[in-house]
Amino acid sequence: MKKIFKWLGILLLFLIIIIVGLGFYAHESKPVGKITPEADAMAQKMLAAVDKPAWDSTQWVQWTFRGAHDFLWDKSRNFVKINWDDNEVLLHTKSVTGKAFKNGKAVTGDDANEMVQTAWAYFCNDSFWMNAPFKAFDPGTSRRLVTDKDGREGLMVSYESGGTTPGDSYLWFLDSDGLPTSYKMWVSIIPIGGLEFTWEDWKTLPTGAKVAQMHESSLFPIPIDNLKSGENFGEFGETSDPFIDLK
Repeated sequence: MKKIFKWLGILLLFLIIIIVGLGFYAHESKPVGKITPEADAMAQKMLAAVDKPAWDSTQWVQWTFRGAHDFLWDKSRNFVKINWDDNEVLLHTKSVTGKAFKNGKAVTGDDANEMVQTAWAYFCNDSFWMNAPFKAFDPGTSRRLVTDKDGREGLMVSYESGGTTPGDSYLWFLDSDGLPTSYKMWVSIIPIGGLEFTWEDWKTLPTGAKVAQMHESSLFPIPIDNLKSGENFGEFGETSDPFIDLK
């Protein structure tokens, strides 16, 4: 038995060494560029390709992130309903306050606060994968034209503040019309710099805004399912305003 554990330990160590080695090999240092009018022009081209005015006029959006988190977002009032496992949170995205429920029963106190913070973190991350192109000029952002290690020129958008992980940067690659095809990431939660995900399977919402429904990488896919927009809660099967208690 001791020999078995010994060999399992050696195997585990070997796997860790391989993973660390692959991570070191795949890691890419973040390119350095200058803030220029040309970078802003490329960002504006991207916004035009995805139709940011149409996104701004979109009232309600529903989506599922990686089959795990379900969202119903009332953009006009900054309310969002987040469901995962047996949890539900009704969140005000500006004040980061809300109401929490577990198995349909209200949760209070520290447990409720913890659920609200968890829901906020999910919303920040999962909505970014759905609407990141529209956020190129958010407060606290900077834009640079840079070239990656393969010689591809792209638009680096850095988030100096906001959300739950300020300091993250994304290098966008666009097609000839300005529509994103992929981006590379330098983010605090992933130790490998330059990990690339595609932006594909674009869906045009009724308002005209374009949203990518699939992100592929060398490690795992990130699908956006059940994507739908509307003008009121009734279009999503809600018989009454789900946020009435947050008013």
